[in-house]
Amino acid sequence: MRRYQTMLFDLDDTLLDRDKAVDRMFSIILENCYGEVRESAKSDMLQKFKEYDNGGGYSNKVEIFESFFNVFPPKYRLQGNNIMDFWNNNFPSCFSLKQNTINIVNSIKVHVKVGIITNGITQRQKEKIVNTNLDRCFDIIIISDEVGYSKPDKRIFKLALNKLDVQPETALFVGDNIEKDIGGCQNANINGIWFNPRKVINDTMIKPYAEISSLEELLVYFT
Repeated sequence: MRRYQTMLFDLDDTLLDRDKAVDRMFSIILENCYGEVRESAKSDMLQKFKEYDNGGGYSNKVEIFESFFNVFPPKYRLQGNNIMDFWNNNFPSCFSLKQNTINIVNSIKVHVKVGIITNGITQRQKEKIVNTNLDRCFDIIIISDEVGYSKPDKRIFKLALNKLDVQPETALFVGDNIEKDIGGCQNANINGIWFNPRKVINDTMIKPYAEISSLEELLVYFT
């Protein structure tokens, strides 16, 4: 097997479980905006909220909340900048990190350099990383909002390689998004490992270097 020198990670839905964080955030929304809600209604409301959120793919939180509030009118309606403040103040703290994930990263770090490349707003992503202690584990952390370009732009991957002083053929990137993560890193000549625990069907022309359903499967490349 090729001797790799670097392991690069996506953040949301790879190292961190964003879907569970949205569940926690939704509970905060209910508590602050709705008060008592029938249990029978909660699942429908959560499903609709996640539909608008689109796995984080739709970043305009004001429009997400307004659309959701129009369908499910709240007792206390957030508006405009209050929505963004509410999201930014609460969502980062909704993330938690499995101890096993830290153990895996630290096991890999014994052998190679490790880094994070994530799309998102700087403040929000940094708070997630610090709140889960991931900042202690990685050699570099690159956030799209800070550097001015985002995945799948190959420049964000090349920036990581330059900061770590490694060549693309000695690096691996693992991420859950087949187009932004895997397609993007391949554009920078980095082998991409698709993290696909939900067994999503790949209906694109992008062919990952490997596909895994758990992060433990990464250990074979370095141990």
